[in-house]
Amino acid sequence: MTSTPRVFRLAAPLAIASALGACTEPLDYDMRGRMGGSVDTSQAALSAIAERPEPDERGLISYPNYQVAVARNGDTVTEVANRVGVPAGELARFNGRQPQDGLRDGEVLALPGRAPTPTTATTAPIQPARSVDITTLASAAIDQSPATPARAPSPAPIQGGVEPIRHQVSRGETAYTIARLYNVTPRSLADWNGLDSDYAVREGQFLLIPVVQKAAPKVAATPVPGAGSPTPQPPSASHALPKDEPSVAASAAKATATPAKPVADIGQSKPTVSSAAMTMPVDGNIIRDYAKGKNEGIDIAAAAGTSVKAAASGTVAAITTNTENVQILVVRHPDDVLSIYTHVDGLSVVKGDAVSRGQTIGKVRSGDPSFLHFEVRKGFDSVDPMTFLR
Repeated sequence: MTSTPRVFRLAAPLAIASALGACTEPLDYDMRGRMGGSVDTSQAALSAIAERPEPDERGLISYPNYQVAVARNGDTVTEVANRVGVPAGELARFNGRQPQDGLRDGEVLALPGRAPTPTTATTAPIQPARSVDITTLASAAIDQSPATPARAPSPAPIQGGVEPIRHQVSRGETAYTIARLYNVTPRSLADWNGLDSDYAVREGQFLLIPVVQKAAPKVAATPVPGAGSPTPQPPSASHALPKDEPSVAASAAKATATPAKPVADIGQSKPTVSSAAMTMPVDGNIIRDYAKGKNEGIDIAAAAGTSVKAAASGTVAAITTNTENVQILVVRHPDDVLSIYTHVDGLSVVKGDAVSRGQTIGKVRSGDPSFLHFEVRKGFDSVDPMTFLR
């Protein structure tokens, strides 16, 4: 029986350094970008960040693959759960909170599944979301208790455009390290998630990663007629270019050379060089194809212990594990491309390592069946890996 692979979150556990001096913004306790490193969160400020969508009447923001609830001033977790029609205990556990916990105005809570619509029978349990993004971890089993009736008169609209990544905070992460990982500003991360003035995050918390808007292409200014320097006249306009004639030595060699006799094909084949942007990370049959919103990558059958190769040259951007100790490895490539490998063991690289195409980075994890889950992301969007592998 083929098990359905899960898709996982990214994480970057980092050491905390102390910061000195007074400042008007909360201190960045992970200051690698300001201590001789090559990464600096301030570069993210150059990107245009989209505004977080407005929630509906119940406080829901709905995307194709998940929903989040936005708290109002004075809300508790239970009050938010009652308003959107989900069990308070489920909502609290999924977000690492207690049902009676107070929430900040604008704070975001991730829903463990889809909230019932006004026309849905409220006695039915919440069904888990069919697909989750790479930043979402499988959580505790959903209780089968009935949902509280929803008060909203209309279903939540599905947001269009780019679906934000949901990131679940791991131990040791801060708003600054998470912002740096996704190349956004800590301020925008706080605004999208209703963080407090200290930008505090907690282990297990789900965060929406702000959507970065692509900058409009620069349009060159139209010169005033008659302005500018005149176009130089090419040499060929007045004098013909000389003919490219072979040298005396080349002509003599051509005259004395004898035509090569054809060699019979005795089964030897010439090695072919692939022109694909990426190479298959393991050899095996694809047992689950890419399906946007359902399976954000491909699953490749391979025996446990099979070497996993880097699909292309790049830098190891993140290594983490989910709650079931399934390892996730992310490699960053040029042009904002990420390759993601899950169900791997025996990693031979660490975060920050440069890897080359075809380099062994780990082994296929044992399973029933054993397989490698492989994704390719362009920015925040998943793409069909086969477009890079063909």
